[in-house]
Parts: sequence; structure tokens; C-alpha cells
Amino acid sequence: MAFWIVIGVLILVVAVLLALALLRGQDTGVAAAEYDLQVYRDQLAGIERDLERGVVSKEEAARIKTEVSRRILDTDKVLQVAEDVHRAPKAMTYGAMLGALVVLAASVGVYQRIGAPGYPDEPLQLRFDEAEQARENRPSQAEIEAQVPPVSAQVDPRQKELVAKLRTAVAARPDDLKGHQLLAGNEAALGNYATAYRAQQQVIDIKGADATAEDYADLADLMIMAAGGYVSPEAEAALQKTLTMDPKNGKALYYTGLMFAQNGRPDVTFNIWRDLLDESAPNDPWVRPIRNQIEDAAAIAGVNYRLPPQAGAPALAGPDADAVSAASDMTPEERQAMIQSMVSQLSERLNTDGGSPQEWAQLIGALGVLGDKDKAATAWAKAREAFAGDTAAVETIRAAAVRAGVVE
Repeated sequence: MAFWIVIGVLILVVAVLLALALLRGQDTGVAAAEYDLQVYRDQLAGIERDLERGVVSKEEAARIKTEVSRRILDTDKVLQVAEDVHRAPKAMTYGAMLGALVVLAASVGVYQRIGAPGYPDEPLQLRFDEAEQARENRPSQAEIEAQVPPVSAQVDPRQKELVAKLRTAVAARPDDLKGHQLLAGNEAALGNYATAYRAQQQVIDIKGADATAEDYADLADLMIMAAGGYVSPEAEAALQKTLTMDPKNGKALYYTGLMFAQNGRPDVTFNIWRDLLDESAPNDPWVRPIRNQIEDAAAIAGVNYRLPPQAGAPALAGPDADAVSAASDMTPEERQAMIQSMVSQLSERLNTDGGSPQEWAQLIGALGVLGDKDKAATAWAKAREAFAGDTAAVETIRAAAVRAGVVE
């Protein structure tokens, strides 16, 4: 409340001063000249009185009258010149006053919208301390999972049946390392990330001291997916374990940067992501999400940063949505035949030799453009099976499947 009182007083003072300046107009010097003229007239009257009392002689009185009269004439000229100086027109005066009030009111409105009235200036260290406190007190994994809606995906019923059998088998053999690894990958492929990370935790527990940095990175990855992209304290602990064992682990570094961004430290996020981006290969799974977000993180952190062009990215074979629509100089029959041939070649190669997540996504996207949703769904199922356990790869392919209309 005190803030608005101070602002209101300042606005009022400025408005009053501006109004007075406009109403008064330009200082012409008339007031001073009129005062001088009155003084000279009083002097003339005083000379006559002095002459009558015999204080001055006639010659001295005549000389003084001449000098005072000269000054009266000079002052009268000043007054005549001043009469030609006019005040600002009333319309202009009132218009300027109204404009000033509009500007002041607009300033208050803008500050109310984008400013922070009522909040004092915060030293940088205080902001860092508040961010650290918020990070320490953020919700747990279980609290966030309770708020995340379940993932809906089109899944082959046979795969669901196989995963159900795998769950039963693993439950009967709690120390079966291979079984828990398979369960974690297949549950993730079905979108059951909470069940998947619990299976991955079992993998780590079974391995004990032999658990690798990648095991902990996969655990954090699945926990973050189960929480809808939120990095919980439990997921952070897994990330810290990963980086203790492997300080260069790209997946853990990416998610660590994400965690700092979610907790008010975009400056730390930017530094982590910039270094990771400089050291990563173009096809590393964390490169794309970093490139999509790092400029925003830099802007919030107050860093002037321009994302460098991505060099050395591998060219993907086969058509994508742009290539499918590019052959405008062909007849419809020729264009359709060309597209079908390219898609068939890419599909045959991927089904025979396999390929990268980007290539599978490309195939699914092209099939979606062609309107062949059945084949697109089949390709999505095969790709999901091929990359079971690799959450980043599955998400890349899922995005193409969503665009193709085979996944909601």
C-alpha cells in the first residue's frame, strides 16, 4: 500500500508542476519591468518633494529628473516588447496536460501488469538463496505422480499380454536381473513409466556395487518421465549418483540443467547446457531438447546468447513430410509412384537392417502423409519394440506417431 501512496503523490506533484508551467506560459519579464517602472515614478515624485523642501537645487533636480525619465522610457520599451509575447493557446495547454495524465496512467498500468508492486529490490545472493530453498522444499516424486494423468497410447493387445506375463514371472523371481531389465524396458514402451522405474530400481538393487552410471541415469530418466518432465528430489539423487560415477554423462547433465531451470536458476542451466551442447554429437538424444530451450534459459538469465547452427548432423535417408509434398512439377500419378517407392525402400531397409530413431520417425511421418495409418501404426509398434528401454528414442518416435495420427 505504501508503494502506491508514494507513486500517487509523485504523479500528483508532476502533474501539478506541469500544469502550472503550461498555464503560466513563458516568463516574459513583465512583472520585473512593471516594478521598475513604479519605482522610477516614485523617484520623480520624491524629487519634487525634495525641491520644495530645498534639499536639492533646481539644477540638480533637473538633472535627476532627466536621468529617471530616461530610465522610464527604457522600461516602457521593455513593456511594449513583452506585450507581443503570448501564452500558449488554451487548447494546446489542456491537450498537453491531458496527454501527460494519459502517459502517467499508462505507466502505472504497464507497471501493474509486468512489474512487481509491493516487492522490494532483491540482492542477487538473496534470489539464489530463495531458489535453493525452493529446490530443497519442492514436491516429492509421489506427490507429482499423483497429479500426472496416465499416458494413453495405442498398443498391440498381444504386447500387453506378454508384459502381463512378464510381470508375473518377475514377481515370482525377484532376483532375476534379466527379467527386471526386460520389464523396465517394456513397461516404458507401454508408457507405464512409474512401473518401469520401479523395475529399474530393482535392477540397481540386484546389481549392487556393479550398478553403472547408465543404470542410475536410466532410473532418473524413467522417474522424470513418470512425473511428466518434473525433476523430483528422488530423481535428482539418481542424477547426482550418475554424475559421481560419470561426470560427462549427457543424459544426467541435461536433466540436471532442467532441474535448475525448474527451480529458479536458469544461469546454472545455461552454463550446463552450453557446455554439454559444445561437447555432444549432433545425433545425441539430448541435443534437440537443449537447442529448443537454451536460448530461453539464456534470456531469463540475462545472457546475450545466439544458438550456433547445428553442423555435422547426419542426413536421414528417405522422405519426410516436406519431401513428400515437394515434387510439384510431376503429375499426380508420377508423384504418388515416386513417394510410394521411396517409402517402400525406407520401410524395407528399416525392417531388415534397423535404423536410428530419427529414421523410424521419418518413416512414420511419411506414412502419415500418405494416409496409410495401418502401416504407420505397424511401424510405430516395431520401432517402440526396437528401442524398448531407450526413453529418449521412444519419445522421438512417438512425436512422429502423434503427428501421423496413430497415437493420441
